Amino acid sequence: MALLTPQEVKEVFQFQRPQGREHLRRLLNWEEFDEQRDSRRSILLDTLYQSIIFAVGKGFPWLEVAQVVKFTEELLRETKGCSITEAVTILGEQAQRLPGYVLGRDQQVDLTVAHLEVCMPPQPLPLAEGMDRDLWTHEQQVAMLTESEAQKRADVLLLKEALRLEQESSLQKAFAAAVPAQPGQVLERQELESLVCEAVHTQMEILQQLLQRQIQNTFTILDLKLQKKTLNLNAPTPIPPPITSHTGQEEALKPQRASKGKKAKARK
Repeated sequence: MALLTPQEVKEVFQFQRPQGREHLRRLLNWEEFDEQRDSRRSILLDTLYQSIIFAVGKGFPWLEVAQVVKFTEELLRETKGCSITEAVTILGEQAQRLPGYVLGRDQQVDLTVAHLEVCMPPQPLPLAEGMDRDLWTHEQQVAMLTESEAQKRADVLLLKEALRLEQESSLQKAFAAAVPAQPGQVLERQELESLVCEAVHTQMEILQQLLQRQIQNTFTILDLKLQKKTLNLNAPTPIPPPITSHTGQEEALKPQRASKGKKAKARK
């Protein structure tokens, strides 16, 4: 029997059982036969088909599934006409030669090489510099609120500068448009009043924008201050360091001794 290709055994597996058996028969170049009259050939076809189903179910690659079919066909041919005892003996001999059968053939190797960079963790700080997790979280939240407040104050300064530049540009354009084209020409009263009105209008618009933004930023800053105040009121209590020396123990016992002394005086 010619060795089936991985694609051919895959096609057999993808069909339902009747279509899969028929497709396998055609791949084996067998002539059509009567399933009822030629039961031996029918059983042989069933065995080869079941070997495909078994190998795929065990997770064999398609190339190895084709090898399983060939091994099954060779085993059935060698045990043809043998008794059960002789067939088991032949099966045992074939099983002992399986390592050589596998290793003696070209193997399809799928090798993936990946170059991974291992980053060493940073050197931890000394335990004496450690901080309680809740206290560290609290300080991080306060720092974020302080940074946001500083950013809002900086935004106000940037806004003032931007509006000042915009005001200067608007006034320069208005003045350039009102200046007489010929030297020595005097502005009319109406033109001068229009120039002054436009300058005042520009100034009022700039001040209105600045006032609105300042009010918004002021409320935002007040809200940030309130959040910081709330966090500070609910700040976790730092864990006191352990008393490790005799002097520390003496300091801790002083309030208790003083209390005992006062009680003794009161009794007298």
